[in-house]
Amino acid sequence: MTPVSLSTTIAPRTGPDAALRQAATELEAAFLTEMLKSAGLGKSRDAMGGGAGEDQYSSLLVRAQAEQIAQSGGVGLAESLFNALKDSQHDG
Repeated sequence: MTPVSLSTTIAPRTGPDAALRQAATELEAAFLTEMLKSAGLGKSRDAMGGGAGEDQYSSLLVRAQAEQIAQSGGVGLAESLFNALKDSQHDG
C-alpha cells in the first residue's frame, strides 16, 4: 500500500530567483520553528524519561516539521518575503 500525501508541496524552482526563493523559505522555516517552540511543541515529556538527549532530538524534530510546513506552502511568509525582495532587487 502506497501512502497518500495530502499536502501540496511546492516544486523546487530553478532560474535566477531560485536562491532568493530558497532564502525566503529558510527564513519562514526559522520563524515557524520559533512559533512551534513557543506553542509548546517539542517540550520534553516525563513519559519518555526526559534528559538532554530527548531535548536535543525534540528541537531537531520541531525544526524538521517547520521546514516541511514551509516547503508545503507555509503560512505565506516566504512568498511575501520573496516578492518584496525581488521587487527591491529590480527597483535598485
